[in-house]
Order: sequence, then structure tokens, then C-alpha cells
Amino acid sequence: MGLNRKLRLAMIGGGRNAFIGSIHRIAIHMDGLCDIVAGALSSNPDNARLSGQDIFLSPQRTYTDYLDMIQKESSLPATEKPDIISIVTPNHLHFQPALAALQHGFHVAIDKPITFSTDEALLLKDALKISGKQLLLTHTYTGYPMIKQARHMIKDGTFGKIQKIYVEYPQGWLSTNLEKENNKQASWRTDPSKSGKAGAMGDIGTHAFDLVEYVSGLKVSKMCADINTIVPGRRLDDDGAVLLEFDNGATGTLIATQIAAGEENNLRIRIYGEKGGIDWQQADCNSLKILWPDRPVEIYRTGAGYLKEAVLHNTRTPAGHPEGYLEAFANLYRNFFLTVDALDNGNTPKEEWLDFPSIDEGIRGMRFIDLVVKAGNSSEKWHTLDN
Repeated sequence: MGLNRKLRLAMIGGGRNAFIGSIHRIAIHMDGLCDIVAGALSSNPDNARLSGQDIFLSPQRTYTDYLDMIQKESSLPATEKPDIISIVTPNHLHFQPALAALQHGFHVAIDKPITFSTDEALLLKDALKISGKQLLLTHTYTGYPMIKQARHMIKDGTFGKIQKIYVEYPQGWLSTNLEKENNKQASWRTDPSKSGKAGAMGDIGTHAFDLVEYVSGLKVSKMCADINTIVPGRRLDDDGAVLLEFDNGATGTLIATQIAAGEENNLRIRIYGEKGGIDWQQADCNSLKILWPDRPVEIYRTGAGYLKEAVLHNTRTPAGHPEGYLEAFANLYRNFFLTVDALDNGNTPKEEWLDFPSIDEGIRGMRFIDLVVKAGNSSEKWHTLDN
């Protein structure tokens, strides 16, 4: 793929029992383009040490303080120091590590939402511009091949003007007060001091919002929201629905809930134009339904030769060999790695390599959170989403 050498990465967060840390590591290693060479995987000394041992880090490059790691790793020779800092911490610990990493000359990968607040996201954009580095925001679902096929077909005008969009993200894991049972994942996600001002809308609603804008190529311009806290005693929203208006006049609906008992993680998006539409869901992520008004439904499948070239770039196996969440995650990292390597070596990245979410998508996500909370708690009907 043209890499000059294998890249090096240091991770902040993601120690033992951290779900998303292990997912990031699988994605990072999947293509053999990058090694994890250092980590501040936990602020707890014992957990940091054991977590470092789990992934075979040198004890000398296993830290309990992320700033100590960034400072020491940045002073290493160019042949040893990391190229990238990956941040896989709870939301309130995104901004400061990302800012420090950029200021010390590292590229940054960061889990969503990008920061704790919109103000932090805007400051991070300024720091990114000054640094000249790249930033990856891991909105995983944009990495699926059939999501990219849908995006390119809409961009090519296959379905004419887009008129209606539905996106739904149902989960059921928080249908009871799980945070009171010492569940780590539930505890921080329902704590406004760690998660931010939104619960379900920040955790999964931002994924749905990003997916809508990515696939449709449109921007949400106005929103009307109803957000709810269903489980007694919970401090943040766990359910909600949003009416959307887009910059081309199309309308849509976004639903995000974590209290739909029995539901797993079946994110689904449907987009309809004048001439036809698409229907995709994560439960059958290797299929894309193409809907026509005057002929039978077509089903496109991952790995088939009739797909767009950019889709095949993000496909790893022949047709009939299922790809899923981990591969989609790895697609984002691979495109990021290829872009970082090209730029660091004075080359122009190929257009398909630049297909990963970054700072602008992060800021849009933070503004979505701001507005959905404002609209959900307001007696006014419609609110305008700033660019």
C-alpha cells in the first residue's frame, strides 16, 4: 500500500476490562501497518502494569499518567517515538490528552464524541490546524463497505434528489438501573460529569447523526427534539426522537434509545430519493437493499465486483465471507495510517485514503448534542443547527 515503514502508536486509556480499548487494538493491528509501543492504559498503577503486560509493552514504556507519557515519548529518537496517540478514555478525558498530543507533534486518533463540550472541540480544531497533524475520529459505522456503497450511489445521483431519511439506533442494555450495580460502562455513561450533557443522544445518537450526514451528503439544518429519561433515578437521557430538516429541504427522523429491552445494536438507516432509495442495517451489514418504484428490490453484497472502487478499497474478503464491526473499525484506522504515512513522507494521499471522520465531523456531533438537549428541554418547536 505504499507505506514507508510500519507506524508506531501509543494508547491512552483502554486498560483491562475496558471494552473499547480492546476493539481499538484489534483494529489497529488488523492490517499489520502499526504497532502499539507505549501506553498510559490506566491511572491505577497495578492495572496499568498488568494491562501493559497483556499487550507486551516494555515496563519502561508503560505509564500511569498520560502527560508523563506524551512528554517522555516525544523526546525519544525519531526511530523510536510514536507517530500517533490513540485516546480511548471516557468523554471528559478526551480534550486535554488530544491537545497535549498535538502540541508535542503527534497525530491523534480519538473515540467519539470528540470532546466534552463544543468549546473544547473548537479549541482542538485550532490546535490541529497549528500542528499540521491529522486526526481520526472513530465513528465506526462509516467504515462499513455497504455504507460506502450507499454514499457513492447517492453522491452519483442514482436516486435523484433526496427527500426522506430515517435513522434508528435501538439498544436495550440500559433498560434497568445498571449503573447502580457497579457496572463500569453504565456508570460513566450515565454520569454527566464524565459523559457530558447528553446520555443516549451523546453515546449513540451522535453515531446516528454522523451516519445520516455521511451517507446522504446533506447537512442537518434544523431540529425538533423530544428526549426522555425513562429509568427512575438516572441523571441523563436514555431515550429520544428527533425530527430533522436538511439543507436541501428533505426531512427525516432520528431515534436513539438505550431502554428498548431485548434490542442489541441494530443501527439502521433508510434514505429515499425521487427515483429510489437504500436500506441498510448493522444486523445484516454485508447487504444493502436498493429500492425502486418500478422494479423488484435489489440486494447488493459486500465483496461483489459490481461495487464502487472506493468500496472495494474498504473490503477485505471475497463475496460470501462476512465482514463486520471489527473490519469497519479497522478500515478507519487503515485509511488514517495510509494518510499519515503519505503526508509525513511528503506525498499526496489518495482520495480514498482520506475517507475517515475527523475534526469537522466531531464539531458537528458536539453541536448536535448541544441542540438536541436544548430542543428537548424547550417549549419552542424548531431550532437551527449552526455550521
